[in-house]
Amino acid sequence: MPMKTGFLRAAAMAFLLGGTAFTATAVLVPQAAEAAVRPAVGNPLKAAIAAANAGHGAEALAKVHEAESAGSLTPAEQQAISQTKEYVSAKTGQGGGATACRTKFANDYSAGRYRDAIADADCLRKGGGLSGNDQLVVAQAYYLMGDYAATIRETRDMSSSQAQELRLSAAFKSGDGDTYRTVLQQLIRGGNTKYWNNVLTSAENAHGLKDHQTLDLLRLRFLTGNMRNKDDYTTAAELALQAGSPQEAANIVQKGLDTKTLSDDRAVRLLGLAKAQAAKDSAAFPAMQKAADASKSGDADVKLGEEYWGFARYADAVTAVQNGIAKGTADPANAQIRLGLALSGAGKKDAAISAFNKVPKTDANGTLIAGLWSLYASTQH
Repeated sequence: MPMKTGFLRAAAMAFLLGGTAFTATAVLVPQAAEAAVRPAVGNPLKAAIAAANAGHGAEALAKVHEAESAGSLTPAEQQAISQTKEYVSAKTGQGGGATACRTKFANDYSAGRYRDAIADADCLRKGGGLSGNDQLVVAQAYYLMGDYAATIRETRDMSSSQAQELRLSAAFKSGDGDTYRTVLQQLIRGGNTKYWNNVLTSAENAHGLKDHQTLDLLRLRFLTGNMRNKDDYTTAAELALQAGSPQEAANIVQKGLDTKTLSDDRAVRLLGLAKAQAAKDSAAFPAMQKAADASKSGDADVKLGEEYWGFARYADAVTAVQNGIAKGTADPANAQIRLGLALSGAGKKDAAISAFNKVPKTDANGTLIAGLWSLYASTQH
């Protein structure tokens, strides 16, 4: 009498890896199903399943072969044998070639056996079947194991946003500041402007920033839409006034009022002060230009160029700062940054980046500020 026994049916499995869909090949799971299978076939197949569950691939395959040797196999028995082979392949990685490797790869990752999944990827690699998505899974396996250096290594040549974000997180967790900044910049250049806040927050923690440099960081916050609160607006406006850029200060406060981030009397008074100073300076530009032209030092020209920049008079700003640099200044790094800002405002992206790149590397914070402004210029159309 043929025995009635439950065998295996194929079931699809899929899982998400950090937002990346990764679909495994068919995974066999026990499921009740009526199938007329003789004991000479059914018993070794059940033993094969048990061996596979215990991780004994060779033993499981031997039991499958025993079932195949029964002879005069019915269609139901052939189907049971085929499904059992797939199950053994999925559980042990044996007997199914690349398909077995891929299925085991998916199963091991899904079960949290990350080290095994990494080894499975080697099996796929040897067979030429390791895809870019598989490589990302390997990187995620390293990440989940806490091996952040390996995660960074595995994702170094990957350009997808998922890979970059994974590398960013690994760099943060491992304290790799250089990689963290580099990846943030790559993400921003790729259009992920939300990361400006991360970049700027990191820069604001730099040791020994001068007020003028803090203003330059706040200017980037303002231009990239990353002002966080009323303190950012008021601090930026006050520093702009201190730097001799009243029109810029007025623009900042007005934006704060328009967005209702600012609403108190102090902000209204600050706006009035900035507007009054801007009107006074606008009328005095001819005299200021004459004084800068007469000065042997270029510092007055650079300061004038910065105020022109605040008034959006970018061509005048470029000329003034270039004149100052030609004369020589007390702070060459600042002069190059002012020139870069002026050129960027004038729409001369490449020239602006060139100017920022000329900031002396010996000035660490100046180089930091210039690098961020160069990044901003590179993203402008």
